[in-house]
Amino acid sequence: MNVSQLSPIRLKRFLDTQARLVVWPSRHKDKILVRAYLATHGITGYQYTEKEINQVLNQWHTFGDWALLRRYLVDYGFLQRTSDGRTYWKPMSHAGASEQ
Repeated sequence: MNVSQLSPIRLKRFLDTQARLVVWPSRHKDKILVRAYLATHGITGYQYTEKEINQVLNQWHTFGDWALLRRYLVDYGFLQRTSDGRTYWKPMSHAGASEQ
């Protein structure tokens, strides 16, 4: 899913006025939408430490569960990490997505 396929109307329900995620959706289809949104905001081709990726994710949500967000981004291929979890990066398959 690329940015142009994100449904602003469906996505808006989960965001505050500063475009931060305020709640984790319960429907699988909405989770996919939110994961794609997070992957296109603030995460560049740079390699991050675990602490740095947590800081980036904290800028894009308000409910304090960066581990949930990080885990879902990794599990669904929006982020990759080393086996020891020390380094994170956006995979090439998602690197073409427009960052904002």
